[in-house]
Amino acid sequence: MRALALILFTMCFCIVSLMAFAHEGHVEPAPAVAGAQPATGTHDAKTWFTDTPLQDQNGETLRFYSDALQNRVVLLNVIFTSCNDACPLITRKLKEVRELLGDKADGITFISLTSDPLRDTPAVLKAYTLKQGVDGPHWFFLTGDKSQMDLVLSRIGQIVPTPEQHSTQLIVGDVANKRWSKIRPDAPAAAIAQRLQLLTMPVAGR
Repeated sequence: MRALALILFTMCFCIVSLMAFAHEGHVEPAPAVAGAQPATGTHDAKTWFTDTPLQDQNGETLRFYSDALQNRVVLLNVIFTSCNDACPLITRKLKEVRELLGDKADGITFISLTSDPLRDTPAVLKAYTLKQGVDGPHWFFLTGDKSQMDLVLSRIGQIVPTPEQHSTQLIVGDVANKRWSKIRPDAPAAAIAQRLQLLTMPVAGR
């Protein structure tokens, strides 16, 4: 009975984690599992996420997998800087999460990907980070040309016909150990921080 209860609890957690957060102007696509494998069946994370070159808010070029994801505990989300509702609210929530993490925040990388690369240049992203007070070494705001961003966004389960149609869900992952889940952005900051802290803990038996 105890094992059955644990299984049911895990199933309920996964269902809650995958629930969409609806907000004005943001349309939630069907949930996809971050890190899901492509049709070829490859289990290589670099091949799946791709090493697409993107630019951060400082104009530095980063390879998406090798420089932003590899061997990190990460939180991924999608924003666009001209958004006046959900995006700045979520950015401020994530700033609160980093503050709650304290010293542990240095071991967790936040990655905000733009859904509006035509307008969100590195300079525009830099201005946004300064306005929101989130310009730090462990938080990348990434952009590129449209084809690059479409590819990267598709690999985290997002097809974005227009900037407003991005998902507001948060994706958290321990890349090295292939542990991924989704979190509603309206979850309490403390709950998001706790989930990230759990991902920094060693995996039993490894």
